[in-house]
Amino acid sequence: MTTRVTIKDADTGSRIEMDLEPDNTIEETIESAASYWEKEAGAYVLRCGKRVLRGQITLAESGIREGDVLELIPDPEGGA
Repeated sequence: MTTRVTIKDADTGSRIEMDLEPDNTIEETIESAASYWEKEAGAYVLRCGKRVLRGQITLAESGIREGDVLELIPDPEGGA
């Protein structure tokens, strides 16, 4: 069962909707969104509320739910 989320580009405010599988990783989601906006995936993380998400954790493990808005933001710890 897919989960529809909105990804927001924190730089521009642009938004895309994505249908994701519970076993998709945060890293895969970042790569897809970064590719859409022609950004370097390794330099970004996702933020859900106050939580910063990155890496091999799955959407199910991270608690992402239908309708959540995730922000693609520059990695505050530095990236690629």
